[in-house]
Amino acid sequence: MMNFSYARAESVGEAIAAVSGDPHARYIAGGTNLVDLMKYDVERPGRLVDITRLPLREIAATAGGGIRIGALVPNSDLAYDARVERDYPLLASAILAGASAQLRNAATTGGNLLQRTRCYYFYDVGAPCNKRAPGSGCGAIGGVNRIHAILGASESCIATHPSDMCVALAALEAVVHVAGPGGERTIAFEDFHRLPGDRPEADNTLRHGELITAVELPAPRFGPHHTYLKLRDRLSYAFALVSVAAGLELEGDTIRDARVALGGVAHKPWRVPEAETLLRGQKPSREAFGAAAERLLQGARGQGDNDFKIELARRAVVRALEQAAAATPQRQSDKSIN
Repeated sequence: MMNFSYARAESVGEAIAAVSGDPHARYIAGGTNLVDLMKYDVERPGRLVDITRLPLREIAATAGGGIRIGALVPNSDLAYDARVERDYPLLASAILAGASAQLRNAATTGGNLLQRTRCYYFYDVGAPCNKRAPGSGCGAIGGVNRIHAILGASESCIATHPSDMCVALAALEAVVHVAGPGGERTIAFEDFHRLPGDRPEADNTLRHGELITAVELPAPRFGPHHTYLKLRDRLSYAFALVSVAAGLELEGDTIRDARVALGGVAHKPWRVPEAETLLRGQKPSREAFGAAAERLLQGARGQGDNDFKIELARRAVVRALEQAAAATPQRQSDKSIN
C-alpha cells in the first residue's frame, strides 16, 4: 500500500473542499471496498478524507410519504430499521442477501453505491484492465469470464456491478442526493451508474469532489408482493451470478404496475421499463412473466464461460415474479429457493 495523507472532516463543506481541491483525494467512511483496493494497489489515493463524523446517519420521513436515508447509515441499521422492514422489505431483503454481518455493520449506504467491480482482472494489477488502466485491454474478453456481464457490455469492458442493495434501489426508483463544489443536485438512480462504453474507468456520473449525502425513496407501493432472489455459487458471502429485485402492484387478480431489476448481469443494475409495461394489465402467469423476462434479456450475449447466465437469468426472473405475485418473498435466512 502506498503512503497517503489523512484528514478528518467535521462538516460537509469541509469535506468537499478537501477533496475537490486535490485530484488525488478520496472520501472514506466504512472503507470495506476502498481499503481492500488500496491493499491490492488497485486504488492509489494520495489523500483520504474521513467523513464518518458528518451528520449523515438519519433515516427520516419525507413530505411525499417516502424516506430519506443518510449516506452514512450502516447497512445493518438500514436493513433492520422498523420503517424499512415494514414499508420497503425489498430493500431490507437485498441488503441481508449481501456480504456478511460484520461487513454490513461497517458498510454505509453511500459506500454501497460506490462499490467497484469484483472482476478478477480489475483486482490483478499484472493483468490488462481498461477499467483500472484505460487502454490496456480487457483480460476478461477471451479470458476467464464466468461472473461477467451478459448485458450492456462493450468491447472495452464486460465487468459487472457487485451490489445487492443497488438492485433493490433501482427497482424502487430511488433518487441520490449529492453535494459538491457546484452546490447540491439530485440524480435519478437509473442515471447514477454508467454502462462501460469506451470509458469503463468511470463507474458513475459523480463529478470529482461530489459527496453522496442521502438516498431518497418514494412512498411505498408493493407491500407483500415483492422478492429479492439471489443466485450464487455459495449460499453465503458470495456475489450474485444473477439476482432479481421484483415488486408488483395487484388490483384483484390483475397486475396494475410492476418493477423488475437485475443484478450480476451488467455494469449497473439492469432495468428495462418496456418489460414492466408488458406486465401491466396482465394476470399473473408464467407466460406473462416469461414474456417480461425475454424483453429484459433482449440482446443478452455471453462470452463463453458465462453463456449459462442468460438462461439462468430468464428462469430467475420468472421465479422472482412468481414469488412476488404469491406474496412469498425469498427468505434470506433460508437459502433454499421458494
